[in-house]
Amino acid sequence: MTTYDDRASHGGTPARAKASVGADLTATADRVRRSVESVIEGKPEVVRLALTVLLAEGHLLIEDVPGVGKTMLAKTLARSIDCSVQRIQFTPDLLPSDITGVSIYDQQRREFEFKPGAIFAQIVIGDEINRASPKTQSALLESMEERQVTIDGSTYELPSPFMVVATQNPVEMEGTYPLPEAQRDRFMARVSVGYPSAEAELQMLDVHGGISPLDGLRPVAHAQDVVELIEAVRDVYVAEPVRRYVVDLVAATRHHPDLRLGASPRATLHLLRAVKASAALSGRDYVLPDDVQALAAPVLAHRLLPTPQAQLARRTAEQVVGEILQRVPVPSAHGRGEQPPGVGVRGY
Repeated sequence: MTTYDDRASHGGTPARAKASVGADLTATADRVRRSVESVIEGKPEVVRLALTVLLAEGHLLIEDVPGVGKTMLAKTLARSIDCSVQRIQFTPDLLPSDITGVSIYDQQRREFEFKPGAIFAQIVIGDEINRASPKTQSALLESMEERQVTIDGSTYELPSPFMVVATQNPVEMEGTYPLPEAQRDRFMARVSVGYPSAEAELQMLDVHGGISPLDGLRPVAHAQDVVELIEAVRDVYVAEPVRRYVVDLVAATRHHPDLRLGASPRATLHLLRAVKASAALSGRDYVLPDDVQALAAPVLAHRLLPTPQAQLARRTAEQVVGEILQRVPVPSAHGRGEQPPGVGVRGY
């Protein structure tokens, strides 16, 4: 019998769990989560997704209308970790060299000296990324994928951990440029903050009405703690049926009639990394189909391009992903690709 945690006979990591690593992961992640939630109130699912992307070595795109706390979420996450932070305000006149850096000739030393740009930080906040031109946006491509920057033939490594947290307004708003497909594909997940509930908004007025919510925020974890947590997440086990489930979901986007562009192989890898981080945050060292279903839309939807017909019918990429989740068979605990009627994923 094959279960999701049967590792010894399938070449996975040993079945014995590293209890101390799991406890450290949970404790540190809980500290960061509580720190972020002390500022971003009433949005626990958004905070969890941000932590998931951080531990999965990905980048986060926060998209929503102005004033709902997109930049505040990015700043709060950055301040909760004791690491280097840089903020880039994207504007139409921003140059690529403002992001990556530039080589300047030193007349005294008679040689060029490299001046690092804002990308040389462990957490980079890109505010309103879609207000810059596509040429400037493309300056992030190499750094987000390869964690390095190449300037004048020289390659410079970026620090670890490295995460880009970018915010953007909806592309229909005036003065914005849609992100190119290659740029969107480098973000592991996209999240929409949304408006707070009436209770959360009232509490926000009581707590933060007179002071900035970031004034009293102090780091609750070190950069090295995050590096160790990332290494622990890499050891989370994914059974072969669950890996195949991830591949089947992504492959279904490439043949869906409402999509003219499906998800890339990079999306498959990002989804796998994200579900491993989500499982670790839940205190497990193995992945369940639940993890895959919960993260399919945040990881895949922003990469998909609906057809003109689907757009006219007001079909969103999230709706298409939801339909794919209904159609693709969910793996059972025995490794079969079938789901008995009336039984949810948690029944396995």
